[in-house]
Amino acid sequence: MKKLNLIFLKTPLILLIVTVLFSSCVPQKKIKYLQQTSDAIAKTKFVNPRKINYTIQPGDNLYIKISSINQKANSIFNAESQYSQQYMNNDISVYLNSYTVDDNGFIDFPLIGKLLIKNLTLEETKNAVQEKLSEYIIESTVIVKLVNFYITMLGEVSRPGEYKIYQDAINIFEAFSLAGDLGTFADRKNIVLVRQTKNGSEIHRLDLTSTSILESDYFYLVPNDIIYIEPLKGKQFTFAEFPYATIFSAISTTLLLINFFK
Repeated sequence: MKKLNLIFLKTPLILLIVTVLFSSCVPQKKIKYLQQTSDAIAKTKFVNPRKINYTIQPGDNLYIKISSINQKANSIFNAESQYSQQYMNNDISVYLNSYTVDDNGFIDFPLIGKLLIKNLTLEETKNAVQEKLSEYIIESTVIVKLVNFYITMLGEVSRPGEYKIYQDAINIFEAFSLAGDLGTFADRKNIVLVRQTKNGSEIHRLDLTSTSILESDYFYLVPNDIIYIEPLKGKQFTFAEFPYATIFSAISTTLLLINFFK
């Protein structure tokens, strides 16, 4: 009779331990990106042109370089020509030699004077500078880059922090690759994107598990975007990988306790 009672005692305990541990594992469905819905026809082509619609705002810093066959003119318009090349090979030097957009949206450019570029795109700014330069230099080339293109990633990401972007456009997956990808406990269905606008900040929530993100207006990031990755609910009770050692240890402990009380 005692043996029968022990069997009935051990079985529920073991089942309870195994059930709790299995239910504490993060399912693959919550980890995978770009999942197709089961009732939808598999889609392999997504249209989402690079919408680089960021416009220049007060406080932005622009790197502007003028190239022409007139070396004297180059030295006048290009701030870095006044310094040796060894001081122009880091971000700080580029920043110090950039043009800051003032509170009214102007930059103060040599000879040209004040130029209103607020709410212009980089391409429009380039054309505006080119048009003014045509009065002084023939056949010149203008390069305009945004110096302060940063994005910030916080939360369930391998390497949270602020990242400088050295290209005109970057999508959200490329951004996560810079930070070592999302962690196992990241809530991929509820990514928070904070975007700065002319009137303040906007919050957008993105679902990376759906292929619809590829056609989202927020797939490509713009300067000063902040991305916050929330943790899954019950993270503190969840395992990233199945804990075989923990299971065997728990079962062994249970059996020892049963034998002890026996």
